[in-house]
Amino acid sequence: MNPLKNKIDFVAFVSVTMANANGDPLNGNRPRTDYNGYGEISDVCIKRKIRNRMQDLGHRIFVQSEDRCDDGFKSLSQRADAMLGKIKDRDEYARLACETWLDVRSFGQVFAFDKSNEKSGVSVGVRGPVSIHQAASVSPVEVYSQQITKSVNSEPAEKKSSDTMGMKHMVRFGLYKIKGSINVQLAQRTGFTEEDAEVIKECLRTLFENDASSARPEGSMQVCKLFWWKHDCPSGQHSSAKVHASVSAVLKPGVDTPSSFNDYDIIQEELPGLQCEVIDGI
Repeated sequence: MNPLKNKIDFVAFVSVTMANANGDPLNGNRPRTDYNGYGEISDVCIKRKIRNRMQDLGHRIFVQSEDRCDDGFKSLSQRADAMLGKIKDRDEYARLACETWLDVRSFGQVFAFDKSNEKSGVSVGVRGPVSIHQAASVSPVEVYSQQITKSVNSEPAEKKSSDTMGMKHMVRFGLYKIKGSINVQLAQRTGFTEEDAEVIKECLRTLFENDASSARPEGSMQVCKLFWWKHDCPSGQHSSAKVHASVSAVLKPGVDTPSSFNDYDIIQEELPGLQCEVIDGI
């Protein structure tokens, strides 16, 4: 395994068509938007999808969703105790956690569980090198809502009641910009490698594989373009803010209401000495 030596920045443009990219549970599960109508996808949601792709690619992860559990443990504390419960040294605890789970050495993790603390006497925090920004849409989005009903009985016939009403919300179309970076100094602490960076790249390229649901039908969410910058030094040739701002999506002349990725021109500013790999997503 090759330790990561050079800083990495990345940007992904993601299209959402008649889907709920990230519902807000405090707002009736409507797609997240800001006060100006721009769509949002939380960094936590993006990391969840990256973790799922890590699993699909055969890597062990610590933070598993309940429907994707692959090791039989019913909680994070059980998973941590099974592997780390006997370790009392904090540095060794963190080292083994990073060595065992790809998402821990990528995103970091706080290990502070009651049972674990009783057994090992430690509470450990790991800072991960991979940081993800909250995604925002390039243009304001229109949220479409429709009423739905349940027409199938869930109780015996004698208990039949009137159809249950509900609401379903989705974005008609939105193009979202995901930004992120990989820090070399933190990568050295967690053991994050060049090979791990390639896994992150592949996860981003295929972010919505095996992610379909009623809120996100197959084909409704797509990674359109992935921009990947690998600097020639640990601290980076340019700041992450400048790198992320060097690529943007602008509406084509005459387009007022975008309905597809093709309604945008992707403008990329060349940064001195920094090469960019442009990848088509799936």
